[in-house]
Amino acid sequence: MAIAVDIDVMLAKRKMSVGELAERVGITPANLAVLKNGRAKAVRFATLAALCEVLECQPGDLLRWEEPPESPAV
Repeated sequence: MAIAVDIDVMLAKRKMSVGELAERVGITPANLAVLKNGRAKAVRFATLAALCEVLECQPGDLLRWEEPPESPAV
């Protein structure tokens, strides 16, 4: 995945649980886990804004671009 999600880093910095964050943002813990584990295909700006508000951070604190691994030559 080219976009890495660092929600777990911010949760640790804020000493907050996934359940508490999900409740305060207004999404299910299961959906937050999908996003947190990098399995989400998309994220709504409203959800991203709510995450930033609750975690008191910027979008760049939660998301970063990573160079995808190179495919082996065939």
